[in-house]
Amino acid sequence: MQNSPAPTLFTIGHSDHRLSEFLSLLNRHGIDTIADVRSQPYSKFHPQFNRETLAGALKRVGVEYAFLGRELGARRSEPESYRDGQARYELIQRLPAFQSGLVWIREHASSRRIALLCAEKDPLTCHRTILVCRHLRSSSLSINHVLEDGTVETTEQAESRLLDLVGLPPAHLFCSKADLTEQAYDLQAQRIAYRESEETAGQRAGVA
Repeated sequence: MQNSPAPTLFTIGHSDHRLSEFLSLLNRHGIDTIADVRSQPYSKFHPQFNRETLAGALKRVGVEYAFLGRELGARRSEPESYRDGQARYELIQRLPAFQSGLVWIREHASSRRIALLCAEKDPLTCHRTILVCRHLRSSSLSINHVLEDGTVETTEQAESRLLDLVGLPPAHLFCSKADLTEQAYDLQAQRIAYRESEETAGQRAGVA
């Protein structure tokens, strides 16, 4: 008996798309559910992607909207997520809220065509990939990133590009590719993780 193919999870960045273009991309890939992983689901420059506006537009075309910014967002309210004023992905991944967000995605991915939504057009410069998808990679879930032009980048392609981006080789005599890939995720996390303002960091330190 042939095994069923693994469910596919998508990611997408709204970038500066017109709303009609964005909806067209969702339709092109058969996406029926948006899981919004933005901590702050509002955009000064692209108000068409504000939470209420987007949810209404999606509903009109039959796409479900789920806000998971509290669970899977990169700008955390939990003080234990920060070190020296910077959010640390290795700390965020331990949070119960983050783990519950991963569970939600895994539970619903088998029956829905879900796309994780954030703002950045490049999946490698966004926590949706470097934080969230890093912990969703498995043989039971296939992950595809919808790029700005509508083409798709697989996890394997994204990780190869990630190695190049952070300056690591695709192979090493004394280090497996899997270990190199984990190092690449760590390096990119340090580059892109949210940094608090000095004022906010000072207030947090004062409370602590």
